[in-house]
Amino acid sequence: MVGIGWPQLLGVPARKTLSTVISLAGIVAVLLASIAPAGMALAWTVVVIALGVIAVFMVQLIRGTGQPHRLESTFGASSGLLLAVLGAGWVAAERLSANSADSGMMLVTGVSMLMAVAVCVLPWPDRLVAPLGVVLAVLTGALGAALASSVPMLPAALVGAVAGGIIVCFRRLILADGGPTKLPAMLAVGAAPVLSSGALVYFLEKMLLG
Repeated sequence: MVGIGWPQLLGVPARKTLSTVISLAGIVAVLLASIAPAGMALAWTVVVIALGVIAVFMVQLIRGTGQPHRLESTFGASSGLLLAVLGAGWVAAERLSANSADSGMMLVTGVSMLMAVAVCVLPWPDRLVAPLGVVLAVLTGALGAALASSVPMLPAALVGAVAGGIIVCFRRLILADGGPTKLPAMLAVGAAPVLSSGALVYFLEKMLLG
């Protein structure tokens, strides 16, 4: 969804080619995260990002000199590629020993993010939505850990705070420009905060849960 919708969201040239590059980078990152050694699930992520950015630059070179919006297209496609690759963090997090033992941490994280999303759809100003979304994500994570999982409350609350913060920041970023109008762009924007949370959730859970 991000690969297809991100270039449309930004309105950059060479959309089909850049969509292919972004999509392939995300797919490769997920596959590598699923087959890499458990303690090095994201070891190849940096390599995928580097090769993907090189591919984006190659697309601009193939377009030739004098083409419009080359700089915007390069930076925009690179940001979408980064989002798509960071989504591999969810696969890496699922492979952690705490999650593979069905601790319930992934479920608690998902519910915390869902609470933040529910707050972000309210037609309220950012000064109310932002703190409320983060606070409810933290409370949901802590309460979910206490009631429905074997996860300690503090790690669940911290992960909920980070995930909620990312979601409310994306809300501000999206609404600042009025929001997308085409369905592929809408889907890409909706998936972006979830994907970008993947790597952070992985490192937080690895640090807090072991």
